Amino acid sequence: MEIRWKQRFENFQKAFSLFESAILGASPSKLEKEGIIQRFEYTFELAWKTLRDYMRYGGVETDLPRAVVKEAFAHGLIADGQVWMDMLEKRNLMSHTYDESAFKQAYTAIVNDYYKAIKQVHDLFAAKSRE
Repeated sequence: MEIRWKQRFENFQKAFSLFESAILGASPSKLEKEGIIQRFEYTFELAWKTLRDYMRYGGVETDLPRAVVKEAFAHGLIADGQVWMDMLEKRNLMSHTYDESAFKQAYTAIVNDYYKAIKQVHDLFAAKSRE
């Protein structure tokens, strides 16, 4: 039977590919920016769950996203724990906020910081899945 984190990573990898193609595309319209924010939300969700499943495979039991981020940082799986905490906070905020200013801040953070942090975890698991 396949290892759970590898199964989750397959879904994360597909989501990341769509997210990355949107981030690296030409200057997006407002509607496309909304799509990028949505892609961020589900890509982030799969990223932290892949981290959780990987750590469970290694014997570290955590369930809540905040605890997963803290443990992943402590185990050297993520490079910048603060960015991940910020992503968690913004992800929760974005799903309940329709403020134009918050939208612009979220989009800027996704493009400038969050994409790199998620890519780092994606690349880590891509390498681990080939081991």
